[in-house]
Amino acid sequence: MISNFKKMEEEERSFLGYLKNLDKTLLIAVSICAILSILCIYSIYSSQVVEVTETQCFMQTISVLIGIIACFIITAIDYHKIAKLWFLYVPIALFLVALTFTNLGYGRGEADDVAWLDFGFISIQPAEILKIAFLLSFSLHLHKVGKDINNFGHFILLCIHGAIPVVIVALQGDYGTSIVFGMMFAFMMLFAGLSLKYIVPILACVPVVLYLLWNYVLSSVHRNRIEVLLNPGSDPLGIEYQQNLGKASLAEGGLFGKGLFQDEYTFVPEIHNDFIFSFIGQAFGFVGCSVILVLFAFICIKILIDAMTTKDALGKNICVGTFSMIFVHCVMNVGMVLGVMPVIGIPLPFMSAGGTAMLSMFLAIGLVLSTHSHRRKQKRMFYDIED
Repeated sequence: MISNFKKMEEEERSFLGYLKNLDKTLLIAVSICAILSILCIYSIYSSQVVEVTETQCFMQTISVLIGIIACFIITAIDYHKIAKLWFLYVPIALFLVALTFTNLGYGRGEADDVAWLDFGFISIQPAEILKIAFLLSFSLHLHKVGKDINNFGHFILLCIHGAIPVVIVALQGDYGTSIVFGMMFAFMMLFAGLSLKYIVPILACVPVVLYLLWNYVLSSVHRNRIEVLLNPGSDPLGIEYQQNLGKASLAEGGLFGKGLFQDEYTFVPEIHNDFIFSFIGQAFGFVGCSVILVLFAFICIKILIDAMTTKDALGKNICVGTFSMIFVHCVMNVGMVLGVMPVIGIPLPFMSAGGTAMLSMFLAIGLVLSTHSHRRKQKRMFYDIED
C-alpha cells in the first residue's frame, strides 16, 4: 500500500513538473489563433460567401484538436530522441512528396501547382509534412557540424541538404512553399554562425540568380503576378482580381468590423484559406487585424526567446527554424492580402483552412515546447531526461 502510494505521489510530481516546465504562454497564443480560425471558417460557412462545406469546418476543428494533443505529447518527449529518428520520417516525407508527381497528385481550385495527394477518404499536402522532417533533420545536421559549419566541405553538404526540399517543392509548382524552405535554410544557417566569407559571395550572386529565375524558371503567370505589383490597375479583372477584392474586404470592416456570423460579407476567392486575413478585416476591422498581428509578433518573439534559453545547439536550431517558418508565412500571407506581395498560395499560420498545414504548425510548436521543457534534468511524464 505504501509503495503504491509513493508511486502515485511520484507520478503526480512528474505530471506537475511537466506542467510547470510547459511554455504555457506560447501554447495559449497559438491556441487562440487556432480557435479563432474555427470560428471564422464556421462564420464563412454560415454566410455562404464562398463554397465552404460542413466537412471542411469539421476537419478544421478536428485538426486543431489533434494539433493541440500532439503539442502536449511532443513536449513530453526529449527533442533529441525525435531528431535522431530522422531516418524514419525523412524518407516517408520524401516518398509522399514524390507521390504528387503520380496520378494521386492534384491541384486545388485554380491553383497552378500540383501539391496535394488524394487518397479518396482524405487529402493531404505532403510539403507540410516535409517541413517538419526538414526542420528536424537540418537542425540535427547543423548540430552535428557545430563550429565546423564554415568548413567548405560541410558548407557544401549543408547547402545540398537545404536545396533538396526547395527544388522538389518548386518542381511541384509550389513556389511559395519553396521560398519558405529557402528562408528556413537561410535563417538557420545565419543563426548557426555562417561566416561572411560565404554570405558576401552569396549576396553578390543574388541578382544573377533572380535574372535566371525570371527568364528561365518562372512561367508567364508567375511573372505577371509580380508585374502587376509594379503597375497597379494594369489587370484588374485578371491577376489583380483576387487581391483587389481582398483589399476591399479589409476596408469594408472599418475600425471594429462587422462581427462574426453575419449575413453578408464581401466575396473573396479562397477567403477561408490563403485570404482569411481579409475576412478577419471584415469581421473584426482594423483593431482586430492589429491584435492578430501583435499576437503573431508575440509568438515569433517568444520562440526566439526560447531559442536563447535552450541547453544546446539542437534546441536552438529547432526554435530558429520554427520561427523562420512562421515569420515568413505571416509576412508573405499578409503581404499577399495587402497587395504588396504576389499571390503564391501561402496560408496564414494557425488561421487558414487546411488540416495538414494546421497539424504541421502545431508539431513545430510542440518541438519548441520540448526544447523549453527539457532545458535541464527534470522528471518527465514518460521518462527522466539526462543533460
